[in-house]
Amino acid sequence: MSEKEHTEVAPSGGLPHHTPNGRFRNPWGLAESRVAGLLKWRWNRLRHPLPRDDGARSLQRVRSSVRLPRAEATEIAITWVGHSTLLVQLGPLNILTDPVWSDRASPWRSVGPRRLVPAALPIDELPPIDIVLLSHNHYDHLDAWTVRALASAQASAQWVVPLRLGGFVRSLGVRYITELDWWEERRVGDATVACTPARHFSARTPFDRNRTLWCGFAVATSAGRFFYAGDTGAHPEFARIGERFGPFAVSAIPVGAYEPRWFMQAVHLDPDDAVTAFRALHAHHGLARNAVMVGIHWGTFRLTDEPILDPPRRAREAWKRATLPEENLWLLAHGETRVKRT
Repeated sequence: MSEKEHTEVAPSGGLPHHTPNGRFRNPWGLAESRVAGLLKWRWNRLRHPLPRDDGARSLQRVRSSVRLPRAEATEIAITWVGHSTLLVQLGPLNILTDPVWSDRASPWRSVGPRRLVPAALPIDELPPIDIVLLSHNHYDHLDAWTVRALASAQASAQWVVPLRLGGFVRSLGVRYITELDWWEERRVGDATVACTPARHFSARTPFDRNRTLWCGFAVATSAGRFFYAGDTGAHPEFARIGERFGPFAVSAIPVGAYEPRWFMQAVHLDPDDAVTAFRALHAHHGLARNAVMVGIHWGTFRLTDEPILDPPRRAREAWKRATLPEENLWLLAHGETRVKRT
């Protein structure tokens, strides 16, 4: 598929995330200036260093049980490579989300946040990949080295990206690219992929802020429906996403990188927000007893101030308070594969 820009009107009318100068914005705003907030955060950290955190020692890397080359028609298999990278096997369809295999979430190979746990599944051990979902251009979600490696090893994969990100991905060697705006959907192979709103921003340098869009994705196949939230803060559209593209058998929602809250709440969910978002996704169709939430975006890179093991602990507590079935919250070990039968 070729790259193409679209301007479908959102269900609520208009294009509130587009700006007159061709960039993008959050319809719900970002209360804190990102530059001023970043400086304030770093200054506070210098004045009050974080206490020692040995939580990374408890992180596990286990052997994957990937379905090779594909899962059965009645299976949904999820393997956590790390951070926001999942191998999602929706029946016979193989999907990667925000693939990052590098040691650092950084434009440099020797500077920047380093992996606490190595990527759990080598690229050369992946099954044939049909679709790659790329939510935005931040370094912990779009890694140039990984994109080049996958473009070579998985040349026939179809990449689905938000508006204006296709050119950069193509420059890294990817051949088949579909660009989507929020609320658009497109048939991609044996799946229907929809681009969903997210509350975040984009930038890879100090000079390209919000020139490309950010998003989540909903994928529908005969095996079931999957939701990937991407990177996002809380916003009011989760219920509409669920109504339009659900019901979802599995939803991958970020639960980490949320402290300090005064700075991060506009762009990152915390575990309580994540459970609230999960419930909103199922508000229209009803929450099926076997609907699964996969907690992602934690335990791989230390990006923010919360202790390493706080996201899964707090996610379990929030899940329990919501009286949801314990077995339907998947907080995977690195490399772990879990299977849901449909």
